Amino acid sequence: MKVFSRCSFVLLCFSTFFLACNNSPDIDYAGWPVFNGNETANKYSSLTQIDTSNVQQLQVAWEYHAGGFDTAAHSQIQCNPIVVNGVLYATTPQSKLFAVDAATGKQLWMFSPFDSANGQKIHFNLNNTRGVAFWSDGKDDQRIFYSAGSFLNAVNAKTGRLVESFGNGGKIDLHYGLGEQFKDLFITSTSPPAIYKDLVITGTRVSEGMDAAPGHVRAFDARTGSMKWIFHTIPQPGELGYDTWEDPDAWKFTGGANNWMGMTIDQEAGIAYMPLGSASMDFYGGKRKGANLFANSLVAVDAATGKYIWHYQFIHHDTWDRDPPAAPVLLTVKKGNS
Repeated sequence: MKVFSRCSFVLLCFSTFFLACNNSPDIDYAGWPVFNGNETANKYSSLTQIDTSNVQQLQVAWEYHAGGFDTAAHSQIQCNPIVVNGVLYATTPQSKLFAVDAATGKQLWMFSPFDSANGQKIHFNLNNTRGVAFWSDGKDDQRIFYSAGSFLNAVNAKTGRLVESFGNGGKIDLHYGLGEQFKDLFITSTSPPAIYKDLVITGTRVSEGMDAAPGHVRAFDARTGSMKWIFHTIPQPGELGYDTWEDPDAWKFTGGANNWMGMTIDQEAGIAYMPLGSASMDFYGGKRKGANLFANSLVAVDAATGKYIWHYQFIHHDTWDRDPPAAPVLLTVKKGNS
């Protein structure tokens, strides 16, 4: 569990309130098609059929038992389901992806990401799946994107099978693009990726010790899986923030500064707002002297290109593991009659 100071929380709300307010007033709040409910991540529903006057009358309409708990491997269900076109998509304790009819609870299909994991033992306490993302070309191509273990999967939303034209047989290794020196380190993504047009933008969960991979954020083509951009959360030579690390080689061996909590994208303005966690190791900063950008920051980038727009660092050189705890909420601020 992350520890987050009251001061940092206030700063996150302040920056979100004043700097992330370009969302469209026409956003639909009547469904739950994305993680956190809608494009603003405000977890709000405008539905009014159920309220305080009748909630006590609710009765069970259906139950669905996902099964697959594994107490020895510390399995859990942390998934925030989504509902798209009358179908509910979520994950089991073992990170299997399933689709059920939202009206009846009837299972439509189930996908197991570890059927061909080459005997890989999954420790679910480190690999919980908190949600999934839906993408469509607006026609017949509909996909669910989510991570299990160290792979980002593209699953056909209608059949529950991997979309083999995506990445390597339907998957992308999340080590891709980080650097050869990090290829064997622990990496996964417990929060779902964000979707912007035809891009799948993903953060990661990494170790919190000295063996941590860097938390660089990457965008992949939703159709092919090719990497379209990467934002180095630990800046490399010539990049903004590089001089905030006293060791000029820090980017070669320092990890963390990762987007483990998810991000929010202003779909109209085309801006991705990415909270980033602490740099490794969490409670010792002797090997990473300096302010350590972009650790413990809220970073805004162009969602189409990954180009830096602005940042706010909540804590310089964090040694308390005070990460931002969640994706920011976007809202529209109106002043006077404007």
